[in-house]
This record gives sequence, structure tokens and C-alpha cells, in this order.
Amino acid sequence: MLTPQTIEIVKATAPAVAEHAETITRHFYQRMFTANPEVKAYFNQAHQQAGTQQKALAGAIIAYAVNIENLQALGPAVELIAQKHCSLGIQPEHYPIVGENLLAAIKDVLGEAATNEVLAAWGEAYGFLAEIFIQREAEIYRDQASLPGGWNGYREFIVFDKVPESEIVTSFYLKPKDGQPLPYYKAGQYLTVRIDHPTIPTSPRNYSLSDRPGLDYFRISVKREPSPVPETSPGVISNYLHDHVHVGDTLEIGPPCGEFCISPEHEDGRPLVLIAGGIGITPLMSMLKCMSHRNVDAPIHVFQAARNKAQHALGHELRNIAGTSPNVHVHIRYETAQDNDLQNGDCDSIGRFDGKFIRETVNAENAEYYFCGPKPFMASLYAGLMQQGVPDSQLHFEFFGPKQELTAVK
Repeated sequence: MLTPQTIEIVKATAPAVAEHAETITRHFYQRMFTANPEVKAYFNQAHQQAGTQQKALAGAIIAYAVNIENLQALGPAVELIAQKHCSLGIQPEHYPIVGENLLAAIKDVLGEAATNEVLAAWGEAYGFLAEIFIQREAEIYRDQASLPGGWNGYREFIVFDKVPESEIVTSFYLKPKDGQPLPYYKAGQYLTVRIDHPTIPTSPRNYSLSDRPGLDYFRISVKREPSPVPETSPGVISNYLHDHVHVGDTLEIGPPCGEFCISPEHEDGRPLVLIAGGIGITPLMSMLKCMSHRNVDAPIHVFQAARNKAQHALGHELRNIAGTSPNVHVHIRYETAQDNDLQNGDCDSIGRFDGKFIRETVNAENAEYYFCGPKPFMASLYAGLMQQGVPDSQLHFEFFGPKQELTAVK
């Protein structure tokens, strides 16, 4: 346990650290990549370039300091980060590297305010939190390896099919090269794909599984992101997958990870609401297909938003499921559409979803809401549903970055 003195020092210095948190984290990453370049491959350089990792780490540091006496409140955040770490293969020996560079960054940014006593307290606090992560990640690694068909690290998979889903989304169907079984994963989880890219060696990316668990293959549906150059662009790996990975090729795949999942106990009749924006349909499709396969008879409402017909992916699968499952209700909305899109049944309405429309359509106090999509889409939904009286405990989402960016407006 942390000593009372450490807790008091962290609490007392938390405002100063919070004021300079993003400066500290930017300096931290620059320092660590210079001093310990061997860890750079574990970090998405597109997120580094965009500043999202720096913001996420700053938010995590502030949340830890604020909750230093109530660490149970950090449980969901710890699980999210631990799952992410395991998807990338983070090991206990990496934590001292992070700790050393983080304390040095705090000292460099805060200057004389970072006394030896202050640095010792933050060092003890970091070590305590690191041990929490190390223990949880060890559990995740053990669970992954112990599942029938499970593994740790990377495993070779063959691309046995490649299917365009829209102008910008393509599905990749994957089977293990060794012919061995696959583990049963949780609907909503993601895979890590490691690409030996010509200019970004061993570049790992996470892609949600878009089919149900229990099959003899994995499916990921990848959006082609814009601007494939420079090498730090978010689109460099997705463009490589679209343009250079074909049927018969081999990919290195990490085991399923992630905490954005429907509870396996969700069979008590509560309505389930799945809201997707763009490529956010992928984890929700896995959830829907899993629930449909299990013949769960609770009402399931699916709202899918797409820019237009050309960019609309997996809509035919939604329609097919709804056509054979009377409890599944689908509403597709295009931001912009042609007149015949409505007449042909490609979409049900035009515009953007808002909390009022969804809440009134579902019309159930006890519904559980799961949503995924671009940050503005999710921020608007979160605020709108909260304004419609949906309790925070019934809102579940997948989001990279500080939660404050999503939940600031209520």
C-alpha cells in the first residue's frame, strides 16, 4: 500500500502536475523514444503525431492523482489499458523504462518544484500502479494461453478471403496457418495485426472483430483511412492492407483483447441498443451476430449511421439478421442520400442521429446502450442520451483518449 506521506504529497502536487500534464507527457515520449528506442515499436506513431496518446496519458495521470485514495474508481480504466497493453505484448520489464522517463519528464518540466521528496512520492505512486497493471496483465496473458486454441504473442494467419464492403471498407477473412483451433472470444473484442511495412517495420494496429465468436475463422473489416503519407499518418497501415494484402497472404495476428463487450449474462430481457457511426459498426456487428446466434429474445435496436450509400458497410448483413430475427430492429440513416436510397430501402432516413430520436424510438427505461464511431459522433450521442435521462451506468462505449473529451458536455 502507499504510505500516507506519499498520498499527501501526490495530492498536494497534483494541481501543478495537472496544469502541465500534456507538456510533461509530450516531453516524456520524446525523451523515452530517444533514450530507449527499443520501445518505440509498441506505440502507434499516428496517434503520437495526432497527440492523442499524449492526451490519453495526461488524462490517466490526472485521474490517478485525483483518485489516489479511491483506486477502485479506476477499475474500468485499468482494464481498458491492461487489455491494450496485452494486445501489444507489453511486459513487466517495460515498466521501469516508462517510470524512469516519466519522472525525468516531471522534473524537467516542473523544475525546482519537483524536489527529491516530490519525485520519490510520485515514483512510489507509479511503482504501485505499475504493479497493479503487471498483475492484471499477467492474468490476461494466462487466460489467453489457457483457452482452447489460445496463444500469446503473434500467430500466423492466412487471408482466405477479401471482400469489399463499401468504397472504403474491406473485410479480411483469416484462418490460422497451423490449422489449429481458434479460441472463443468475447463479442466486441479486437485483434492486433502486425505488419512488416516497408517504411514502418513491425507496426501493430488494432482492428475489431466483425463476426461472431465460435467460428473457425476471424474477420476484421478495415476502413481505408485517408492520407497514406507521411508514415505517421493514420492511413498508412490501412492503405497497405487494402492495396498490398491479398488472398493467400500471411499476417501476424495477436490474440483477441478488449473490454468493450456485452456481458454474457445479458439474457434477462432488457432491451439492447447498438449505435454505430461509420466503421464503428464492426464491434457492434460482432455483438449483434453473437446475440442473434444465441437466440436471445430481448429486443435489440440497431442504429447505423453512414455518410452515404457508397461508404455504407455491412448494411446488407444488418438487414438479413433483422429479416430472420423478429426481435431485431434496424434503422439506417445516411448523412446525405439520393432520392432512390430511401425508395430502394438502402437507408431509412436522412440526417444525423440524436439522443432524443434514439431514446424515443427505443422507448424503454432499462435499455443498455452500446455505441462506437468517430469522436464527434460519440460525444454528441453521449450528451444527447444523458440529456434524455439515460443513466451513465447504462451507456457503454469504445473510445481512445481521455474520457473527459467525450463526456465533458452532459
